[in-house]
Amino acid sequence: MYFGEETKALREALLLSQEQFADKLHYRQAQVSKVENGAVLASEAFSEAMDRVARTPGVYARLRAKLSKQGHPEWFVPYVTLEEAASGITDYSCTFLMGLLQTTEYATAVFRAAHPREAEDRIKERVGLRIRRQAVIERDEPPLLWVVIHEAVLRTCVGGRSVMIGQLEHLIAQMASPHVTVQVLPYRAGAAPSHLPFTLLSSNGAPHAVYTETPTHGGQVDDTSSVVATAVSMFDRLRMAALSEEESLTLIRKIMEDHAT
Repeated sequence: MYFGEETKALREALLLSQEQFADKLHYRQAQVSKVENGAVLASEAFSEAMDRVARTPGVYARLRAKLSKQGHPEWFVPYVTLEEAASGITDYSCTFLMGLLQTTEYATAVFRAAHPREAEDRIKERVGLRIRRQAVIERDEPPLLWVVIHEAVLRTCVGGRSVMIGQLEHLIAQMASPHVTVQVLPYRAGAAPSHLPFTLLSSNGAPHAVYTETPTHGGQVDDTSSVVATAVSMFDRLRMAALSEEESLTLIRKIMEDHAT
């Protein structure tokens, strides 16, 4: 909302309509409207375009970067920073779907299960922060997202049947993107190479850091070369044990039908 107010203030100071402002930014008017209304946080490229139009030395880009970290736990900020700059994001999901692929309803159920006594407004705030991160994979040149999902994650009824059906429909839609690869690790594959979820982040096309979480100490980013190499090897084994993209899509559709019936 704050960034939206600043965006509108700049536009009005330049005596431009939303359509005229959008034209100068090289964005659609609808996107400018969403930013001004606070419906979405502007992308990094959008804020840089504002600096170009306003002739400001990175003022809006820095403001946007600072605001994007607000509300996240201190231990999670390093991951958010790396996620936004990553050229590739590789994830193994064996408890819940990773945040970049979650629907609002699914994320709400996940947070409610973890924080059963929190006020509704706080849950909504947590969910909003998670959904906002999905701008990373919605930009014009997103990172390559490669996710291996254990079958158990898809069969666990998070939030009820309707929530799961909506979540799996959303997952299938995301799989249509050339920037998203999803493989399912089926039950029949046996013991998984990892019994914990982890995320491997790449920079300039090369593996750079690994993010892991614990139930009691939050998460941490580790860029030690030996840790990164271990994660790369582990993910290679996960990919080999998982179904192909086509087979994964077929299984996801079957599981969605199972939730419906």
